[in-house]
Amino acid sequence: MVFEYFAKKLISYDECKTSKKLKDNYNAFMSGLISFPINIPGTAYHACLEGRKNALKVIKDTMEGRKNCNINHGDFLDYLVEEVRKEDTILSEEIAVNMIFLLLFAAYETTSTAITLAIKFISDHPQVLIQLTREHEAILKSRESKNSEITWQEYKSMTFTHMVINETLRLANIVPGMFRKAVKDVQMNGKIYNSSRLAGYGSKTFMAFGGGVRLCVGADFAKLKMAIFLHYLVLNYRWTVIKGGDTIRMPGLIFPNGLHIKISEKQNG
Repeated sequence: MVFEYFAKKLISYDECKTSKKLKDNYNAFMSGLISFPINIPGTAYHACLEGRKNALKVIKDTMEGRKNCNINHGDFLDYLVEEVRKEDTILSEEIAVNMIFLLLFAAYETTSTAITLAIKFISDHPQVLIQLTREHEAILKSRESKNSEITWQEYKSMTFTHMVINETLRLANIVPGMFRKAVKDVQMNGKIYNSSRLAGYGSKTFMAFGGGVRLCVGADFAKLKMAIFLHYLVLNYRWTVIKGGDTIRMPGLIFPNGLHIKISEKQNG
């Protein structure tokens, strides 16, 4: 569902209207992303490379078709095509295609897994849910209209929500590891979920998205999506975990039995 939504927003992709299965190619890419580099048919690595090549071809063909028509689709690709056409642009077609590929990657497996982890940890810590709900109820009360959409100022004011997202990503995310050097030893009870753990620390303390030139290109995009999802979830719904929630790595983090929840709409007012 997440993939289809963002594929439509980015390139107006509709799987029902094409034989080119973009999601299947992303699945192949994800499955072999961290595997032994043996590039022969039948290996996960070969499937990964083929998945990436085919996904890029779908995006490139879509972009080529867009360049040859004057129809406004109102998606992200329209802006990229317009920028590529400019004489003084620094954006090449190759960079634009790879940018869309990376944004879809950030919108798909990584974010959906992170959202599932957030629901799991919030469910395990009722006090976190209470505080999270209070923050978003305060945002709702400050609006002139309850039907208004989230503003950028509201998003930036979600202090506790960002703490919940950061602690979720620190404790468990799809990335199997990250290379970094500790400048001094610390004792932090790292396996304990503590949403206020990083309160008051600088930005360099939190490195779930990497850092420097290796900073994840979709970091802000991913955090924005998670914050918006949590906003509407805690304001409008109640849920209980029915079964599942266990995680394993192979090597990326997955839920082998899923996370099954029973969800019901709140009766507000």
